[in-house]
Amino acid sequence: MDKNTLWAIGLCTLVLIASVFVQTTYIMPKQERAQAEQVALQQAEAEEKERIAQEQSSLISASLSDKEGNPEHEAEADLAEEFFTITTNKAKAILTSRGGDIISYQLLEHMDKSTGHGVEMVDNVSDTNRAFSLAFGGTEAAPLNEIFTAKRIDDYTVGFYRTYSVKDDLKNEHEFYLAKLYTFLPDEYAFKLSVTIRSGSDDGYGLNIGGAAYTIRTSPQIGPHYDRKNRYEVREYLALGKNNKKVRKNFSEKYYDTYYEWAGVGGKYFTMLVKPSYPETMMPRVKCSAAAVGDYQNSQILFTRSSISGSNITDEYYIYVGPRSESELVRYNSSDKNGWGLFNAKFNQALRTSGILSPIELAFKWVLSMLNKLAHNWGVSIILLTILLKIILFPLSKKQAVGSVKMQELQPQMQALQEKYKNDQQKLAEETQKLYKKIGYNPMTGCLPMILQMIILISLYNMFNNYFDFRGASFIPGWIDDLSVGDSVWTWNRYIPVISGFTGNSIRILPFIYVATQLLNGKITQYGGAAGNAQTQTQMKMMMYGMPILFFFMFYNAPSGLLLYWLVSNIFQIGQQLVINRIVNSEKAKKAAERPAVVPNKASQTKAAKMGKKKRK
Repeated sequence: MDKNTLWAIGLCTLVLIASVFVQTTYIMPKQERAQAEQVALQQAEAEEKERIAQEQSSLISASLSDKEGNPEHEAEADLAEEFFTITTNKAKAILTSRGGDIISYQLLEHMDKSTGHGVEMVDNVSDTNRAFSLAFGGTEAAPLNEIFTAKRIDDYTVGFYRTYSVKDDLKNEHEFYLAKLYTFLPDEYAFKLSVTIRSGSDDGYGLNIGGAAYTIRTSPQIGPHYDRKNRYEVREYLALGKNNKKVRKNFSEKYYDTYYEWAGVGGKYFTMLVKPSYPETMMPRVKCSAAAVGDYQNSQILFTRSSISGSNITDEYYIYVGPRSESELVRYNSSDKNGWGLFNAKFNQALRTSGILSPIELAFKWVLSMLNKLAHNWGVSIILLTILLKIILFPLSKKQAVGSVKMQELQPQMQALQEKYKNDQQKLAEETQKLYKKIGYNPMTGCLPMILQMIILISLYNMFNNYFDFRGASFIPGWIDDLSVGDSVWTWNRYIPVISGFTGNSIRILPFIYVATQLLNGKITQYGGAAGNAQTQTQMKMMMYGMPILFFFMFYNAPSGLLLYWLVSNIFQIGQQLVINRIVNSEKAKKAAERPAVVPNKASQTKAAKMGKKKRK
């Protein structure tokens, strides 16, 4: 056996030993831990399902006992309405035995300044329209309004049950028992609603009314109180369908015949999402209800459950009611980060983003959060972010200004080329490119800063308008108390036609300061630019005066965080423009010095002399 073969065998042996060592020391233990965690998770889920089944069974058994074995118990028709309050670290929920529904759900960690209480997420409730009410059949069916027998199981669990009877197509009557069980956890915005339907006879008849078993609905409206006239507030239908297809639509009276993992209602800062444990059991039909009640618009989702053929079924819904913030929603993607053990729920897909600009928006949020760790004030953080962006973009702005000087120098030659090749556009383009190359001018130099600024503006607009951490964040107490809404120095309660519709009953200072800085910035920019012809001057004046005034009316009620960014950007831009003007003037002087002096020839001198004599005569 030769030497090379021995080396090959030795190296292979070492590799084999090393791979076995890595496998047994690192990979196998990791796999075993993962398998153990998976088994533990499955066991926990099985125990949870068993607990729910037992609780539901106890409710059903109580129903049977009340109906058949306890004549002293009140008949269901004579039950009095009861109310139950469940308080967690996150929310305070009030439930009623009428329909087994929720009539109030306040978020304890998020205050509503208009009420002085936690944000009310079950709003616009009426006698016939409550949160998570149930109706037999499809979306047109009336919600159940009977009083249920109620049982409080523990501090965070309450159940409701009642007997019902339905008629099949042959008019035969079938009895069944309905139970609704609400389970809350101390530190979760999400709670669980379990719906159990059990046949009261041995015929195995399920529940089928027009192809559906029942319909369940969200709250008539989520808080804070929705003013339809406020274009910075939103109410939208949200859903996540197959292949992670997101749906985000404005509310309208409409059916969505689509499969979904979850669906719900989204506001600017808060959301209500409903996730069935088994989406395949739900009919691919969701109805958005947007019917106005007085001047108050409903924003409600109705979910239809497919018909039930068995004699005993329990459906589970995980319902998230809380802030529309990434830090809270993303927790339900990891089973070890939420109390329900939910995995890959993808609630974070409900966030409002800038579409294809979402990565840029997320980057800005990260930078802003890092700055806030230093400043401990979101207003100061916005100012620092604005200055940072202006410093980064200054080289491009400078290059754009210098490029405009070069473009002015090219105007006579450009006009000559346009006249010479006015009938040959291809040749004109070729000669123009040659001219640009000759002096080292790139037309994209002027476009790039504008494109970048538009991208940044769109991303920041969406961020400032939806960033949850801005809600209630004060910058200057007494003036800018909340960066998520407009500033205010004086507010009145009386509605004044036209004026109140525009001002929102508040006098704001930021929009006026913004317009003043924008006009000053335009003046300085115009001073440093070229004179241009009359048409160009007219267009520049329209832009300089018209756009700021237009923006004043458009963004008078804009979030103060957004206006603060624009204001600081304008102030910093004024300083940068003064520097750019100096650079431009220096560039002009340099170009003028480089031009050869024009020496008049003999003919022109003779002609000038004759003109002078003629004038003297």
